[in-house]
Amino acid sequence: MIEYSPYACYHPGMNKIDGKSLAASIREGLKREIAESGLRPKLGVLLVGENPASNLYVGLKEKAAHEVGIETDVRRLPSTATDDELKSIIREWNSDDSVTGILVQLPLPPGHDTDAVIQTMLPRKDADGFHPKNLEALYAGEGTIVPPLHEGILRLIAQTEIMPNLAHAVIIANSDTFSKPLEYLLKKVGAFVQTFNPDDLDDEIVSQADIIVIAVGRAKFLKRSLVKSSACIIDVGTNKTVEGKTVGDVDAENMSDIPGWLSPVPGGVGPMTIAMLLKSVFELAKK
Repeated sequence: MIEYSPYACYHPGMNKIDGKSLAASIREGLKREIAESGLRPKLGVLLVGENPASNLYVGLKEKAAHEVGIETDVRRLPSTATDDELKSIIREWNSDDSVTGILVQLPLPPGHDTDAVIQTMLPRKDADGFHPKNLEALYAGEGTIVPPLHEGILRLIAQTEIMPNLAHAVIIANSDTFSKPLEYLLKKVGAFVQTFNPDDLDDEIVSQADIIVIAVGRAKFLKRSLVKSSACIIDVGTNKTVEGKTVGDVDAENMSDIPGWLSPVPGGVGPMTIAMLLKSVFELAKK
């Protein structure tokens, strides 16, 4: 018997997975854990450039961190800052025992070597889980740090009636950094997984998927014709329309008749990623 989830909002059409409420519940529990632990977790955040979305995300992360009892040290640098300057800040945090987690807000502006900057941090302080050594450990089955974005996605799927161990999952993404860890994690729970670049989709395969996770940065890219009626869709995209409205990669307005599940944008993956990031910082502090 499948247990009803309070975070899937059921109605005759598409069921919205309420990531906002689920994230709030997780943060509340985390706040109690941190208070009871006596620990003082601290997150160093490096924000480079004036990307509006990145600035918004960092502000939300900083606010949520303070609410649960995590201190922050946010360094905002112009896009003209050199990689040596970024690495110097990270090395400062590496040697500061009070800083238990480090986050480099991505994407970095053009001209920066993202891999080199991330590799500068100590793996044991990598709050986002994207350091190569942490990803290697994850793929080897020895990882203790799951990228918060990916853990948030798995938790959203868990709010539906879809059983991942029996599911056919499709990932639509234009970044291996995003798709490869998720593909591994879904396979680990028993799903059959296929990954596609948005410019090389197999429409027939996508339309048969039980789970679709999409992260391509193209507004309303995933159309109704590509989704079967009982599918679970996790929308990782964040896009702005010409009217200034925030929308995802899914054409959600035209899927209201599908009796499946959809994580909305906003209110789905975003709040869950922040909640899982804070959980990651606390786990690093405990270690």
